[in-house]
Amino acid sequence: MRIGFIGAGKVGFTLGKYVIANKQKENAPECLKQTEISGYFSLHEESAKEAAKWTDTRYYQSLKEITESSNVLVLTVPDSVIRKVWDELRVLDIKDMLICHCSGVMASNIFSGVTEAGAFGYSIHPMYAISSKTESYKEMGQALFSVEGDDRYLTQIRDFITSLGNECVIISDCDKVKYHGAAVMASNLVTGLYSMAGKLLMECGFTAEQTEMALEPLFLGNAKAISEKGAVESLTGPIERNDIDTVVRHMNALSGNERRAYIALSRGTLEVAAKKHPNVDYTELRRLLN
Repeated sequence: MRIGFIGAGKVGFTLGKYVIANKQKENAPECLKQTEISGYFSLHEESAKEAAKWTDTRYYQSLKEITESSNVLVLTVPDSVIRKVWDELRVLDIKDMLICHCSGVMASNIFSGVTEAGAFGYSIHPMYAISSKTESYKEMGQALFSVEGDDRYLTQIRDFITSLGNECVIISDCDKVKYHGAAVMASNLVTGLYSMAGKLLMECGFTAEQTEMALEPLFLGNAKAISEKGAVESLTGPIERNDIDTVVRHMNALSGNERRAYIALSRGTLEVAAKKHPNVDYTELRRLLN
């Protein structure tokens, strides 16, 4: 298998280097040892050159060149560009090739006409925030991947990803948006929530430095507890205690986006509390939040 990357940004850098690093391990599975990274193509030639140098592969000057040198193409381009790249690929000879993209929200059906072209379409997504072109590959072993697409090679792609040491879940194309929404809630939206908490503390007179000092251990400690014990067992706070008076005070003290976020998240937290304490009557608290 020869994998070519179209797009030479953080995701392309990371995935290419990650495959190569795992292939070079002494105990690498045979399917991984037989895998080659053919190289990179990008509209920004310097980026492709940089990625090729970083991974000790080659850069290509056209889609046609990288297509002729690969039997798997991975589009690591922005979501808004995937369809445009596909429209240029589909007129080339891509018979029997695997065409993949790495969008979290888009399914493989964005490759319209892929079957008629004799190729096979897939979406492959690492549920991980790739933040660095040259460092994130070291952390990719923690990432769970999802894969969706044509049944022909679906299990082979999953098995290849697991050969890298990652868990990989096959999902349906109709679940892609919901799947991506879950990822956003657990990552990007947490950033917004953290920012809201900081804003409230600064309204109470905290400096920016004091705000970080207060929130960081609270945030990281809670995240660690969730990762170790799960959401149910790690839950604490007024919702779990069925402390209606405190919840009312919070709601009265908040307004705007902060109040709406507090109520919506408290409703979700209440469902967790009910699982932790099935014998506690949360009826009044549920009525308040609704």
